Amino acid sequence: MTPIDMGLALLRVGAGLTMAAHGYGKLFRGGRIPGTARWFDSIGMRPGRLQAWLAACTEIGAGILFALGLLTPFAAAAFVSLMAVATWTVHRDHGFFIASNGWEYNANLAICAVSVAIAGAGRISLDWAIFGKNILIGWSGFGLSAGLGLVAATALLGVCYRPVRIRAASNEGSAL
Repeated sequence: MTPIDMGLALLRVGAGLTMAAHGYGKLFRGGRIPGTARWFDSIGMRPGRLQAWLAACTEIGAGILFALGLLTPFAAAAFVSLMAVATWTVHRDHGFFIASNGWEYNANLAICAVSVAIAGAGRISLDWAIFGKNILIGWSGFGLSAGLGLVAATALLGVCYRPVRIRAASNEGSAL
């Protein structure tokens, strides 16, 4: 075991548990699934109830897999997909910084996940324990995590993103 393995483990566990906590919150905190579903409907992700369950389960599942270092490139792809959808639907119009509800946080979680997919989960991981090595690292890890994540996000947005269009009325009261 090297300091790099320890660093990768710390990065994976921190980011993974953070992601899982977001999913847990959608299930068990605040408005739970009904409240999360209403919020998804309000931002144009339809149907909201399906999106709430999909987001919560993906965040928990990907977060736990990432923290454990199990099927790491696939967990990283889920991170990328989740963060790309969040960026597009909620944060893109607010600039970069999270203090202004920007996409800074989303980008950092996605970059963290892709970086670990490129480097591999390290020796302190279930990937190493089960397969005896890091799986699909380097360009394969990059392509799988970033590519699959962006394809999944694009597909989800293409099928489910239907934002409400607000029409401005002219002086005569007709819609533009």
